[in-house]
Amino acid sequence: MSEAPKRVVGFIVPPPLLYGIPLAAGLVLHHGRPRPIFPDAIAMVAGPFLVALGLIAVPAILAFRRAGTSPRPWQPTTALVTGGPYKISRNPMYLGFTLIYSGVSVWANSLWPVLALPVVLVVMDRQIAREEAYLEHLFGDDFRRYRARVRRWI
Repeated sequence: MSEAPKRVVGFIVPPPLLYGIPLAAGLVLHHGRPRPIFPDAIAMVAGPFLVALGLIAVPAILAFRRAGTSPRPWQPTTALVTGGPYKISRNPMYLGFTLIYSGVSVWANSLWPVLALPVVLVVMDRQIAREEAYLEHLFGDDFRRYRARVRRWI
């Protein structure tokens, strides 16, 4: 008996929550027990710069919309998106989330969310592996060729 095709990728935690909850918890902890990581002058420049770089997520989302597929991993994928920021990263949305998370942490000059980031990235790496298995299942050789020429992050 053959296995029914997967209609959606199984996700561990929705990515906005995976990034948002530890970031918010770290900032709340920082409010009660501040642990700065940089001199304020560096934090006030580096933080906004990282947040601005993280806006790469916006054209990535727009590329999904132009292709007629959903950027939400819990909804079916109907197209393999390889243009725009997907020419330089297979995961520009997640790269953007990571940069925004890092930028907010630095801008707030808070160690606590920075300490949680490695855990977020380990879970995200597992999520990406699931998504890539799903995309390979859906798009076969087209996805394998794309994966061979474009890096996972940058």
